[in-house]
Amino acid sequence: MILKKRIIFIIFGLGLLALAAGFILLSQLKRPVTSQNADPVRFTVPRGQATSVIADRLHEAGLIRHPLVFQIVIKQKGFSGKLQAGSFEISPDMTPVEIAELMTQGTEDIWVTIPEGWRREQIASSLAEHELPAFDEAEFLSLTVQSEGKLFPDTYLFARESTAATIQAILLNTFESKVTQGLAKEIAAADQDIDQILVMASIVEREARGYEEMRHVAAILWNRVELGMPLQADATLQYINGYDEETDNWWPQPLAADKSLNSPYNTYLNPGLPPRPISNPGYDAIKATLNPISTSDLYYLHDRSGAIHYGRTLEEHNANVQRYLR
Repeated sequence: MILKKRIIFIIFGLGLLALAAGFILLSQLKRPVTSQNADPVRFTVPRGQATSVIADRLHEAGLIRHPLVFQIVIKQKGFSGKLQAGSFEISPDMTPVEIAELMTQGTEDIWVTIPEGWRREQIASSLAEHELPAFDEAEFLSLTVQSEGKLFPDTYLFARESTAATIQAILLNTFESKVTQGLAKEIAAADQDIDQILVMASIVEREARGYEEMRHVAAILWNRVELGMPLQADATLQYINGYDEETDNWWPQPLAADKSLNSPYNTYLNPGLPPRPISNPGYDAIKATLNPISTSDLYYLHDRSGAIHYGRTLEEHNANVQRYLR
């Protein structure tokens, strides 16, 4: 009996020690990474990102001692579901509690969505309409003359003080991360160089809808390039025409007369690829261009409902024109 009581006492004592040790460890982990004044780091939380992912990223950035502690703090403070998306200035001398409280307050940064297939003039015009007082539209257009095709479409969080140069750098850096690095193996295995891929992807983005359709259209256009046929892509005529004031549209419906426009971008007159991209393609269009389907088709058209129809020969294509467009 005495031995049994001693065992119980020992187990109870060990339990208390474990609790005390856990409390001390948790207290230590709740401390700032450093007690000295440190320069803040800009930390961005995308919309819908899970608390566990935020905690891991804070730890990787050297802003908290352990990701689990941040999750515990969120639960203890009742902050679950209350963390805001945005950009935050966080310093390693802040506690996890201070960081969590900061993230519930939101930011004054601006969310900007750049859709796939926009040309740089559209991007510049859209940015000028946001509350970005330091942004200069003309400066952005000047800086991005050589950047068409690499101004990566995405949803961005820009600081209100962002300049044209800052935004250009962010767009190009995103392209570098998601395309140059993210699709490095596919690019290395391609028969074309990255410049040719981007030109083609910029056309595919404007000519097709959805990843599988993009793969099919890319295959047709690559087939035409290989055979020395003109691409005959209406999107290139739209690019030549530019902004149409009457319809308030950067991509107006081309006319039959536009097929005679004197421009290196006119793919009805000039075989092969245009000299540069005509838009800024998204990830799917670039990947589809790198990974086209295997087909002998050489023609495609969209009917009035937007459905696409393919043809292997000119006869098949003309039959599709009669069936779906006349």
